[in-house]
Amino acid sequence: MTAWWVAATHGHIRARALCAWALSLTLAFTGLTVKADDKVDEALRRATRYLLEAQDPATGAVHNNIRNENAMSSMAVLALASLGHQPGDPTPEGEAMRKAIAYVLRPEGQDAQGYFGAVDGSRMYGHGITTLMLSEMLGMGVDAKQDELIRDKCRKAIDLILSAQKEPKTDGGRGGWRYAPDDKQSDMSVTVWQVMALRSAKNAGLDVPKEAIDDAVQYIKRLYDPEGKRGEGKPGGFGYNARGKEASTTAEGLLALQVCGEYESEEVLGASAKLLRDGIRQGDKWFFYTTYYYAQGMYQRGGKFADEGKRLAAELILPLQSREGWWEGVNEEKQGGKVYATSLAVLSLAVKNHFLPIYQR
Repeated sequence: MTAWWVAATHGHIRARALCAWALSLTLAFTGLTVKADDKVDEALRRATRYLLEAQDPATGAVHNNIRNENAMSSMAVLALASLGHQPGDPTPEGEAMRKAIAYVLRPEGQDAQGYFGAVDGSRMYGHGITTLMLSEMLGMGVDAKQDELIRDKCRKAIDLILSAQKEPKTDGGRGGWRYAPDDKQSDMSVTVWQVMALRSAKNAGLDVPKEAIDDAVQYIKRLYDPEGKRGEGKPGGFGYNARGKEASTTAEGLLALQVCGEYESEEVLGASAKLLRDGIRQGDKWFFYTTYYYAQGMYQRGGKFADEGKRLAAELILPLQSREGWWEGVNEEKQGGKVYATSLAVLSLAVKNHFLPIYQR
């Protein structure tokens, strides 16, 4: 284990711990008590109980028996981490995270090329989600052996993302990703998960070439469609694999570009202006998916955008929670199961915490 990696991962942990401490100190000194936040906190407690109950006691996987076990377990770990829990905590949440991470790290969970999306059928979607989780957990294993295993498997997963990006692309897809590592096309949804994983890994000290991020940013920008004449702050949106203005892909593009440091680009200003004006609605296609990107993307934008993102996400999501603590998608999202919807709901509502490093501006 090299000194640079120890420094990077320890800094990763320290930043998160300081963030949690600062939030607690602020609340203690201001005496801040907001009814809306109380409702969110209660919803998050119930959701946490559900995620722990959904864990398979035999394997440690968190899922609903509908495959995608790597991806769902990783989403559950990210959701718990967004609430300030860590795998080293001597708590039920910490134990659940340790078991879920150990499940993802099992030898058969990743193939020889470093791919996580084959064994559980989650494709490059799941690979990006799982790689993001591992990069966020760098330095947080239960011991040095697990830390090293997380690092090794994360490094292989990152290398697969980089090699998949270099596959010859058609239809203007250069710089992006799609369903399989050797896919010749690209789309916004798969691309954003890979971008998040790359940025998280780079932030944690792993070697990620600048040109890989730059190429991904250019691909995302090519999907931008302004409303009328282009200009700073004029509303516009992003499409799926061509120019467009769908709410889900607009929210995805907004978050991805900001994570890559594009806080003041025309595309970020336009997308945030459109989302602030139009909002999102229950019943929208891919509702939980959209709300997750909307809440996180608007938080990154800051100011009135962050306030509105937090308010609207809570307003839309809270009424949909079951008494048992889970959420479930409808229509095209129903196939994801309750772990999928609940994890995304938690990540949307927990934006106020800022615990996960990838979401800290």
